[in-house]
Amino acid sequence: MTLQTQVVLRTLLETPAKARYGLELSNAAGLPTGTIHPILARLEAAGWLESFWEDQAAIEKTDPPRPRRRYYRFTTNGAESARLALAAAYQGGAASARLRPAPDGLGS
Repeated sequence: MTLQTQVVLRTLLETPAKARYGLELSNAAGLPTGTIHPILARLEAAGWLESFWEDQAAIEKTDPPRPRRRYYRFTTNGAESARLALAAAYQGGAASARLRPAPDGLGS
């Protein structure tokens, strides 16, 4: 697990129940969006995160209008998987922590 992935996970774990969008995570983690989005895609593929698009009605109320945001949040088991992986990375080095689906095979 890369150091950047660890930073993203720690940032998400600050408020694990909150859905957050890419630019918000980028600013909070201090990483460029070009780094954040591939990490989010890998975490989603591993079953740790789920994503959804912002409702169109919500952005129609913004002034000026802006593009829809894609939000990310932990799956049911995702936050715990992230905590365990971060603990393993801390104890054994980043190479010992791997992105894997939850033990029961279900990410959510």
